[in-house]
Amino acid sequence: MKSAAASVAALFACLSPLAAQEVTITSAQGGLSVTGRIVSYDGQYMRVESDYGPLTVDYTTVQCSGAACPDPAKYVPRLRISGEARATEILLPALLDGFARQADLTAQQIVTDDMLSGIMLLDAQNAPVLDVPVLPSNSAEAFADLVTFRADAALSFREILDVENQRAADVGLADLRGLGHAFILGIDALVPIVSPLNPQRRIDPGLLDAAFTGDVTVWPDGTPLSLHLGPELDGQADAFLASLPGDAAFLTRHGDAAALSAAVAEDVGALGVTALSETGVAQAVSLVDTCGLVSAPRISSIKTQDYPLTTPLFLTLAQQRQPQIVLDFLSYLRSPEAHLIIRRAGLVDLGVVPIPLDGQGGRLAHAITIAGVDTPLTELQRMVQLMHARARSSLTFRFDVGTATLDPVSNANLLTLAHDIRAGLYDGRDILLIGFSDGEGPALANLELSGERATRVRDRLLDVLGDDLPETVQIDTAAFGEALPIGCDDTARGRQANRRVEVWIGD
Repeated sequence: MKSAAASVAALFACLSPLAAQEVTITSAQGGLSVTGRIVSYDGQYMRVESDYGPLTVDYTTVQCSGAACPDPAKYVPRLRISGEARATEILLPALLDGFARQADLTAQQIVTDDMLSGIMLLDAQNAPVLDVPVLPSNSAEAFADLVTFRADAALSFREILDVENQRAADVGLADLRGLGHAFILGIDALVPIVSPLNPQRRIDPGLLDAAFTGDVTVWPDGTPLSLHLGPELDGQADAFLASLPGDAAFLTRHGDAAALSAAVAEDVGALGVTALSETGVAQAVSLVDTCGLVSAPRISSIKTQDYPLTTPLFLTLAQQRQPQIVLDFLSYLRSPEAHLIIRRAGLVDLGVVPIPLDGQGGRLAHAITIAGVDTPLTELQRMVQLMHARARSSLTFRFDVGTATLDPVSNANLLTLAHDIRAGLYDGRDILLIGFSDGEGPALANLELSGERATRVRDRLLDVLGDDLPETVQIDTAAFGEALPIGCDDTARGRQANRRVEVWIGD
């Protein structure tokens, strides 16, 4: 008899092709016939890519001919995942294993030629209940796999680009940045690194940008700068380059984080950017801007994205319609058990933590120091009075640059806040959404804009909640414009950090 693992591997090989053969779909009356490639099937609805565009049909109402036609009696839900090797090879198997244990299932990893090729979830009778083919790649290839229907989900350390999202639209996929498509599994932080022989222990975020765009080519002491990043097409390196205010200057790319760290450590003039957990033998340096504001990659500042060099880990689904077991897995990702697994993988989870007012003395002191005619002391006193009876939540909302659209992390935070309200975590408490702005433009206009953004977040939250808002939960808004900056307005990063809506929870 075959071993259980061998049997599962054989079944996995049968179930998990990344490219399906063509099938022909015929309506029950026979008046309509379409030939195409199966994109997805959830046990009831099937999506076919045809010469006429994507077509979704109720499989129970059509006839299907072709070797790839699914047999409903043998249907096993499938979620084909392509993405960053660090996520697909380490974090994803651990999350699926945790989910399986919680659901009284077994997670069987399928390994071929020393490479993970997928995971099968089995019930107590060793019958498959979820087939998860895994394709280690990179962010760019993962999004390409979505567009070519070779994958159902992409794991990436960067958001889908406009051009990639447009390609998705061209093949009939919805906006892959929207609710129900883009999920955040966790957040990592990037840090600048230098040689231990370099006396610099702080760097201005503006200088960091200027160095990587070629506007600054030497250190303050005249030492020539050399720039270093991780591998080509690495999602975190790509996310950093995309955040620059201009095109990147000449830089050296390294095959992995260890090689990057070693190269920077050996060169006194080197400047690199790497993941917080992978600084290695190089020296990490702090971000301190020209306003004197220090940005440190602490857990709380990464969760709030007040630290400017954060790289969320995105799980982007091509289709909102998913089998129930996949929806259960997505729900599990919000659980404390999943958050623990995410932390063990070296990421910061999206679990909500309170940030007491006592822990925010630095930014309050800075606000008082720079207060002037546009932000009088009485306004700061009013702000502190509102905050004094509350604690800041790590949930923070920000908007895509130049738009009224919440960014992907904020969309995830919106769903988390709605979920926790429904679960009763805020019963008998008030939720205050406080809007802030950058300092560009007239102070009064910024005050009004920050209020509009806070109101927009409240309206979105109420839309998501529908009729599920408990009577004992009160949601209010306040606005203080440019009164409490967390970054300098002389850089795009600083302005983006300042444009936010904070969540403050009352007792």
